[in-house]
Amino acid sequence: MAQQLLEYRCPACGASLRFDSASQQVVCPYCDSSFDPQTLIDYDNFLKQDAKNEKSDDWSKNPEQWTKDEVSGLNVYVCAACGGEVLGDDTLASARCPFCDNTVIMKRQFTGDWKPDLVLPFKLDKKAAQDAFRKHLHGKKLLPKAFHEESCIEEIKGMYVPFWLFSTDVSASMRYKGTKSRAWTDGQYDYVETSQYALLRTADAHFERIPVDGSQKMDDALMDSLEPFDFSEAVDFQTAYLSGFFSDRYDVESDISVARAKTRFNSTLNRMVSATTAGFGAVAQESGNIAERNNKREYALLPVWLLHVKWKGQLYTFAMNGQTGKFVGNLPLDKGRYWKYWLLYGGLTAAVLAGLVVLGHFLGCGGGCL
Repeated sequence: MAQQLLEYRCPACGASLRFDSASQQVVCPYCDSSFDPQTLIDYDNFLKQDAKNEKSDDWSKNPEQWTKDEVSGLNVYVCAACGGEVLGDDTLASARCPFCDNTVIMKRQFTGDWKPDLVLPFKLDKKAAQDAFRKHLHGKKLLPKAFHEESCIEEIKGMYVPFWLFSTDVSASMRYKGTKSRAWTDGQYDYVETSQYALLRTADAHFERIPVDGSQKMDDALMDSLEPFDFSEAVDFQTAYLSGFFSDRYDVESDISVARAKTRFNSTLNRMVSATTAGFGAVAQESGNIAERNNKREYALLPVWLLHVKWKGQLYTFAMNGQTGKFVGNLPLDKGRYWKYWLLYGGLTAAVLAGLVVLGHFLGCGGGCL
């Protein structure tokens, strides 16, 4: 069954509004009006309340016919601007209407437990992502030529990715065995003295808002590489910030994501504690205990620019932190160019060495000049 979509309309001209990362305002691309997100929300709530007071007639409609295969994993939404249907999977939370290009927001994806606590607004636009991609390619001589062409980017989109944020206080109690050795000789005998020490260490640490992406669609390593995010700029969730961008709701529960967060807590604290055992020839951990308390989890949408490049049938995904501009993604190696450079520079090196040998013999060095 088709479901109605939430869409922010300009109070001045009625056009679809979009969030502008530069001004941090919701703007109209047609009449250049701009609005503070909270002001826009208040205006939208007023219109909803006003609509409830209007008399309306209930006209029955013929039920839409869908097969079981068609509705399996598929949701159908109706664009409020043009009436076109927008298709999406179970996690799609905001998108662009394929008919009128207006931004549409799936309201039901932000109800109950699906409502985010925080949103970190975009600060960088699409052009910044394109510039960062070109900079990422700069100087990569063995990169396929196709990557340097503007048309190589199959898709670029700004997306709010669902993340779980975990905060906790962690205490550690560790015991290590440290070994020190010293050697000397009296001219007749060699001596080695080995001393062993029991190293007892305790430590406390606070971890604030460690992010773990909550989307199965996103590569965990790619999302981890985008850190850090500055959460001092996060605001309470408002759908107005989604205007102009794609977004998904989480499909990985927090109880599953917390395992990844715990691994980060424990490994970080282990490194901190083991660093205090420097100065020993050998150190072995004999026991360890890590306890967590004051645990807190939050659900947030974080800004990410995604770029997709297809080369030789394989899709390469790059990502940019929409707040800081950090750009990540692995590049392919053009094996043809690799061998070309290897043969070229290998041949030049061999020619130079041969020339030096000839020059040495000419100068009477007998090869010793080299």
